[in-house]
Amino acid sequence: MNTTYYDHGTPAERWERALLFFDAKDYAGAARVLVGLVEEAPEQTGPRLLLARAYYHSAQLGRAETQLRTIVERDPVEHYARLMLGRTLQRQGRHDEAASHLRIASALAGDFDRV
Repeated sequence: MNTTYYDHGTPAERWERALLFFDAKDYAGAARVLVGLVEEAPEQTGPRLLLARAYYHSAQLGRAETQLRTIVERDPVEHYARLMLGRTLQRQGRHDEAASHLRIASALAGDFDRV
């Protein structure tokens, strides 16, 4: 097996490495680490959500949308994923589609003045 820096170590070590990359605003580096973690544990929301955020911040909006839709399909009341999906769709100029996700995110957050 040929491992790289991005996939070397235990899942916990790779999670910490991904967080370091993300905090340093190296979103592409964070994504390279997180892809492996998501593949290994696709049911976990945390790594998938951070991967979506890394894609969003590195303007890989289609990839971000794919990850966020997976989260929302599995957990329709995941507030932050809804919010991020709405923002991702907005950045792609898909404002009508974004609006419904943003309204749901506001309602889930208890911000009924914005619904």
